[in-house]
Amino acid sequence: MTEQQNDIAVLTANREKAIVKTSIIGIVTNILLVGFKAFVGLVSNSIAVILDAVNNLSDALSSVVTIIGAKLGAKQPDKKHPLGYGRIEYLSSMIVAALVLYAGITSLVESIKKIIHPEAADYGTVSIIIISVAIIVKLILGLYVKKQGKKVNSGALSASGSDALFDAILSSSVLASAIVYLIWSVSLEAYVGVVIAGFIIKAGIEMMIETLNDIIGKREDAESTKELKEIICAEDAVLGAYDVTLFNYGPNKNYGSVHIELPDNLSVDDVDRITRKIQTDVFHKTGVILTGIGVYSFNTSDDEAAQMRNTVQKTVMAHEWALQMHGFYADTEKKTVRFDVVVSFDVDRKEAIEKLYGEIKSLYPEYDVLIVPDVDMAD
Repeated sequence: MTEQQNDIAVLTANREKAIVKTSIIGIVTNILLVGFKAFVGLVSNSIAVILDAVNNLSDALSSVVTIIGAKLGAKQPDKKHPLGYGRIEYLSSMIVAALVLYAGITSLVESIKKIIHPEAADYGTVSIIIISVAIIVKLILGLYVKKQGKKVNSGALSASGSDALFDAILSSSVLASAIVYLIWSVSLEAYVGVVIAGFIIKAGIEMMIETLNDIIGKREDAESTKELKEIICAEDAVLGAYDVTLFNYGPNKNYGSVHIELPDNLSVDDVDRITRKIQTDVFHKTGVILTGIGVYSFNTSDDEAAQMRNTVQKTVMAHEWALQMHGFYADTEKKTVRFDVVVSFDVDRKEAIEKLYGEIKSLYPEYDVLIVPDVDMAD
């Protein structure tokens, strides 16, 4: 086992333990809250409190799903899945979102029924105390779970933490409706139930959209890409880092590729040493495994090529849709020139490249021109 593989195995094991521990705490806490709230709801005939209990039950089920997802996602790579099972966690996050959404829709239906066929609630001192304690418990649980989710980069845990904080706010609305009933004998709980259901449904939809974005693939965070490039460019011989692409195979499981620009007077041995050092530095500082490092050659001793670079760059960057030019190399003896251009999504890529071909060929008609269009992967 390589050093990288060993570090990944340790990181994955520690992460799994943290997720399971946090989820178990969530399950136990939510089951206790379900018992207390269900008792209060049945005794006081309060639909709002009963729905609050149902919401806590969905939270407990969500924690169970999170544990299963973490266990399956932590399985070691094998022949069938050589990059591991980390993406299973995104499926567990999707199931959590579906449970939350289901709880919200069910709560909404029951609340509307109570509005159409109202029943008077009967809150007592014990009920008020239990609801108040439940709010405090949910606040503490939400902050703890969300902190752990951020610490171990678990979307399911972070979602559960946010949901718990929402629950505390919604339970506060239940408490407020109970106080209003005790003081003015006005029953608002069915309407509060509708509000609770609305928040639950909203949270479920947002969780689902976020998880879908992770599954489909989304634009890399600009700060992460910038950090990666800074680490790479810290190597003395590297003149630039471009085309950073990250492939996510689950939380904390990122693979990537990059192109670096190196002077054309380096030997293959030099390039091998530099790329291996970059791979090691990037992994230890970011956890990203660079599976491929391409190399652009930079003209170092040809003044004519340097002048061509300046002219071509000025021509290319005169277009607003040309976000960057890199990888330029001109062979003045063989009469060839090649470079990459990052093209904005706002224009037709084919038309943009054809326009550049025409402009560069008009400047250097005797040269064979190769322009590679790159995708705008990061801000």
